[in-house]
Amino acid sequence: MAEPLKTFFNARLVERLAAALHGAHPSFPRAAFVREATTGLEGHELLGRARHLSGAMQRALPRDYPSAVDVLVRSLGPELERTEGSGMEVFFYLPHVLFVAEHGLEHFEESLRAQYALTRRFTAEFSIRTYLERHPEKTLARLREWAADENVHVRRLVSEGTRPRLPWAPRLRAFQKDPRPVLALLELLKDDPELYVRRSVANNLNDIGKDHPDVLVRVAKAWMKDAPPEREWLVRHALRSAIKRGEPAALEVLGARKPSGIEVRATVLPKRASVGGTVDVRFEVANRSKKSQALVVDLAVYFQKASGEARPKVFKVRALTLEPGQVEEVGKRVSFAQLTTRKHYPGPHRFEAFVNGQGLPLGTVDVTG
Repeated sequence: MAEPLKTFFNARLVERLAAALHGAHPSFPRAAFVREATTGLEGHELLGRARHLSGAMQRALPRDYPSAVDVLVRSLGPELERTEGSGMEVFFYLPHVLFVAEHGLEHFEESLRAQYALTRRFTAEFSIRTYLERHPEKTLARLREWAADENVHVRRLVSEGTRPRLPWAPRLRAFQKDPRPVLALLELLKDDPELYVRRSVANNLNDIGKDHPDVLVRVAKAWMKDAPPEREWLVRHALRSAIKRGEPAALEVLGARKPSGIEVRATVLPKRASVGGTVDVRFEVANRSKKSQALVVDLAVYFQKASGEARPKVFKVRALTLEPGQVEEVGKRVSFAQLTTRKHYPGPHRFEAFVNGQGLPLGTVDVTG
């Protein structure tokens, strides 16, 4: 079994951190920092460990923030060369961004320079949010400049840092209420040459759609006009949650209207499964109408919860265009493996096809412990 992610922040990492800070500032109290940073570290989870290290850094660095953040920036290692596949290693800088988020709000320029440097090595998406809340106009103005930056990680920060519902981070309530400042930034990035940035734009727009489905549809329609393939993919990705929710206006953007004369026939094997196993859900989608239909097909799995209640999780399957009388087989393998993000429980698990938002039953499997 893989070690928990929190163990990344361990005594060896503290030694590395101390060495980097001491190298940038020879009077940094290396031994005292290591003692304080390692004391009680293992009692925290991942984010708690990063906060613990950030607090120890704050007490060991120079007292005035501009001098402290200068040491922090000078201690940084090489910039990221890739946009994907860095794994946990970049989380070495999570204590640094927490330090800037918590202690630098009264020093705007120094803190924005630090985040500009940090996001090229990790990400400043967590720290920039406190500046958007405290200094919204100044921070948005700087982000507008960064949307044209030559560095892909800086451009991605413009989108990722303004996501109203960014995972692991407090929500940006002002932007949940009024997303227009964010949309102005996304407009600058919608045709970015890097998929890494465009995926972030799609995720931001998907967030906005959870609070403002009408805004999502309006923007999606506008962006689909004369859209190159890259932007069309972005829009489809941004609409994914609305499609899973079966929202007719979102489906219509993709040319998928309320289905007519659609039938499904399923094969679910095995009929009994166990926690840790898998089930293959295959089903034919048939167009019994007299007109061609564009279809978005998803699979809803009603997973059992500890309370005995079953709640659906929707998985994307395929987008189809079926001519009159045409039949197409689609399907998905469903895993009941225990995950850190989802725990499975015994009991009946129901499957349902969602075709352009319309639910069609597929069958049930009994899952044993």
